[in-house]
Amino acid sequence: MTYPTARHFIGGTWVSDGATGESVNPADDTVLGQYHAGSAALVEQAARTARETFFATDWAHAPRQRAQALFEFADRMEAARDEIVDLIVAENGKLRSEAMGETMGSISEVRYYGGLARNLRGTMQEISPGQMSLFHREAAGVAGIIVPWNAPVTLLVRSLGPALAAGCTCLIKPAHQTPLVHARVMQCLADCPSLPPGVVNSINESGIEVGQAIVSSPLVDTISFTGSSATGKAIMAAAAPTLKRVGLELGGKAPAVIFPDADLDNAVAELTHGALTMAGQICVAAARFLVHESIAKDFEDRIKASFAAVHVGPGNDPASEMGSLIDRANLDRLRTIIERAGDEGEMVLRGEALNAGAFLTPTLFRIDDVSSPLVQEELFGPIVSLETFSDEGEAVSKANATCYGLAASVFTTDLSRAMRMSRAIRAGTVWLNSHMRLAAEAETGGFGQSGLGRLHGPEGLHDFMETKHIYLEQGMIGG
Repeated sequence: MTYPTARHFIGGTWVSDGATGESVNPADDTVLGQYHAGSAALVEQAARTARETFFATDWAHAPRQRAQALFEFADRMEAARDEIVDLIVAENGKLRSEAMGETMGSISEVRYYGGLARNLRGTMQEISPGQMSLFHREAAGVAGIIVPWNAPVTLLVRSLGPALAAGCTCLIKPAHQTPLVHARVMQCLADCPSLPPGVVNSINESGIEVGQAIVSSPLVDTISFTGSSATGKAIMAAAAPTLKRVGLELGGKAPAVIFPDADLDNAVAELTHGALTMAGQICVAAARFLVHESIAKDFEDRIKASFAAVHVGPGNDPASEMGSLIDRANLDRLRTIIERAGDEGEMVLRGEALNAGAFLTPTLFRIDDVSSPLVQEELFGPIVSLETFSDEGEAVSKANATCYGLAASVFTTDLSRAMRMSRAIRAGTVWLNSHMRLAAEAETGGFGQSGLGRLHGPEGLHDFMETKHIYLEQGMIGG
């Protein structure tokens, strides 16, 4: 099936401007459709539109309207659910079950922020008799949202939802690998009668020009970015001249710590899912298995058998248990990493490419050197290291041995140990006897080079709001 060409969206109007690029199905290399690639000039136009809309309309002062617009958006996404799911499977390569989970979770998140839009409250404090300080929470202005390809709907709405709830106007840049998914979601937004033209704008791109223009624009007040730590650092540097706020959810290297008293059947099931969901192309995926030395062989045998049994294939095949990588370039990158893992570590299960498409079976390797780039760097694929530890102190030391701190998990039946470990591990999320549980209500974000700020939950609003102090001397009766 060939889909309509993905266009830009500026001021409530679809714009067909710029050279066209191709969207490719990573499962079979077929061309799905085309998209228009934007430019710095289009960013300037869209940013100016967003800024004018912010100041010329009541959007920032109308929480009931914002809530209604978000509810309309959720309703239209739900009506288009199957179409969006089909597009995610075709363009991203993930399993249909994963695409359905992403879509339904995104709809839920939009409704969650629709509810919060009507519950934005400030505070008041009496400083001295007759002297009052009022603290008002208000929209930051124009929000620039840069969306990655690995979860193109979820990672859009978890920034767009709070931005709209807060009263911001928005300028979005989707990933060039998933422009058709993005265009369909934007159509849902365009059809919302309560959303004024110019509140949400979107510019496609094929390189880095659009993203750079958004980050450097003096018309944009805050940036919400999800992606690699290297790109996050570049965004911080580019945003510095205009001193705009920057929210970053960046890379991860999530350790899973398995103690001797753990339920190994549960641990293996959870970590197979936690490591291989979306073919490991998610920043919170379990990337390091840290196993107590007394159960290392038993766990290794079990997880190897579980990984080896995973059926890799097209996302629309009900028999598939892991889909494709995003493209051939990433397949080639990961095959090079597998060769390194065989040289620097001990191969337990070697991943292999399939005959067609960007498919790669899971890889497991042993390694003892925590300084190795294989341990330190985010690999972003179905490749997991096996490491051992002797006691809680060594487990914590190894878990915290990287520059990342996005997520981790601990497997033990000892509640006190679970709490000790969760407090000691430097990560924004620590799952106990599970891995990869995400919800609209629960904040996510990282320590260290895993980013700045939090998304999801009430704190997800913070990157899109300012606190204003209003001082009043009203005096005292009889004073």
